Amino acid sequence: MSGRKETVLDLAKFVDKGVQVKLTGGRQVTGTLKGYDQLLNLVLDEAIEFLRDPDDPLKTTDQTRRLGLIVCRGTAVMLVSPTDGTDEIANPFVQPDGA
Repeated sequence: MSGRKETVLDLAKFVDKGVQVKLTGGRQVTGTLKGYDQLLNLVLDEAIEFLRDPDDPLKTTDQTRRLGLIVCRGTAVMLVSPTDGTDEIANPFVQPDGA
């Protein structure tokens, strides 16, 4: 067994590619992953934050805010996913109104 500690998440394949990051507290940002460390601190360039609905803080809106170069603290990162090859679909578990 090697002395090198394996990480569950291999972010090397996402460097210099677009990623979407969900953070604790409901914030959601997309940008180009420029770097990371073993604590999952992420450096994103050309980052854009999706603003939340003031009436329902759990929902994001189509409004965005340009952030530029940012550092996402690893303790706040909940999800990292590539932006290429992902599509948003309707929630199949939501009951139609009046049902």
